[in-house]
Amino acid sequence: MKVLAICGSLREKSTNKGMLRCAQANAPEGMQIDIADLSQIPFYNADITDPPASVQQLLAQMAAADAFIFGGPEYNYSISPALKNAIDWGSRAPNNAIFGGKAVALMGSGGGMGTSRAQYHLRQVCVFVDLHPLNKPEVFANAFTGSFDADGNVVDDKLKENIKAQLVALAAWSRKISN
Repeated sequence: MKVLAICGSLREKSTNKGMLRCAQANAPEGMQIDIADLSQIPFYNADITDPPASVQQLLAQMAAADAFIFGGPEYNYSISPALKNAIDWGSRAPNNAIFGGKAVALMGSGGGMGTSRAQYHLRQVCVFVDLHPLNKPEVFANAFTGSFDADGNVVDDKLKENIKAQLVALAAWSRKISN
């Protein structure tokens, strides 16, 4: 099973990227997780009829994915622009060929309530692009409580176990909805 992880934070030491690296390192047998690079993706613009190589690569990764993991911070109670922009690029494929009917897991870290509000908003976006979010387990983390090291890597065992459980559930959910 090929899974594409897309992080809504562009910072290298982002705790959200750390969560995706943790997922990648702990993928269950039979699951391969690649992490997309959004650092060179321009804002979606319908006037761009010949997308740059960075967008073409992202779209190819999305098309090849059996499922997705969206991880990202919460900006002003919502989704980060980088993550929303990646989804916007992918949503323009003819007949919604990139996203339609695929499973997606959501995770994120931030202050206070983690990224709960952004994740709920992201679920609304998933409805429109016909992605099927995994309901449980939810993975929210507070980025400022010692769950991460200075480089953004997950060091909290409970968080690691939550991420592992979400990956197992994502694999089962993807199999269920693709049959």
